[in-house]
Amino acid sequence: MREKQPVSANKVLTRMARRFVAGETAEEALKVVASLNERGVLASLDLLGENVSSADDAKRCAAEYCSLIAAIASAGLQANVSLKLTMLGLDSSEELCRDNLTAILDIARSKGNMFVRIDMEGSAYTQKTLDVFLALRREYDNLGIVLQAMLKRTQEDLRRILDAGGRVRLCKGAYKEPPALAFQKMYEIQANFLECVNLLFERCELPAIATHDQRLIDETLKLAARRDRAKDSFEFQMLYGLRRDTWYSLSAEGYRFRVYVPFGTHWLPYFTRRLRERKENVLFVLSNLFSR
Repeated sequence: MREKQPVSANKVLTRMARRFVAGETAEEALKVVASLNERGVLASLDLLGENVSSADDAKRCAAEYCSLIAAIASAGLQANVSLKLTMLGLDSSEELCRDNLTAILDIARSKGNMFVRIDMEGSAYTQKTLDVFLALRREYDNLGIVLQAMLKRTQEDLRRILDAGGRVRLCKGAYKEPPALAFQKMYEIQANFLECVNLLFERCELPAIATHDQRLIDETLKLAARRDRAKDSFEFQMLYGLRRDTWYSLSAEGYRFRVYVPFGTHWLPYFTRRLRERKENVLFVLSNLFSR
């Protein structure tokens, strides 16, 4: 079973994590989504957890996602869900993972064909994640995937997914990867990101551009104008807790905007990645630690 963080993680760390995590329960997260919807912002809910070790726990996680989807639909919220395949048993077997994901997709289909997005994890899982996605994409048009611009293989993967009619969320990537597999310089990642955006605008029906980088936002808007993409033909996405004003300003300008809303007790790996990827996040935590 997925466990809560130990007490040694303590109340201070938990308080700091609340900037990036919407709460420990689905009820708390759904309230956050409702407030976003009131201001014209969409959401993608993520039940935090990864690398589940047993088949029983993987099935339990799938059941939690099914309940979450039902709750979103019952509340009439403008939201979809994001999930990690290692939470559904990918470490144990691909078949177990596919079975659990299929159960989630069937429930989502019955609830207005709600969209389900597979998050991309570290490079050790990239090919397995793509294989599961492409195997199920043929049957489920409510399934999408995430690609990371930092990986050198991503443009090739993107073309393969687009050939299959898949929907993609593009992000920079938050996992530490070796130079053989990933770009290490920010300007290289940005360049690859924009090349992928250009390809998405050329071939993808509703691409999701996930970035907090103002330069990438500005360049994405220029590419959209150059290709005559309507404001509602793509969407920007950001993480809960970061650049809140931008959520509302871009939404007010008529762009589709979605916030990634994570919740749950298993928040420490997610929180650690947030600190590692942006120095501003570390400064925020330190300033709060020493101001109390």
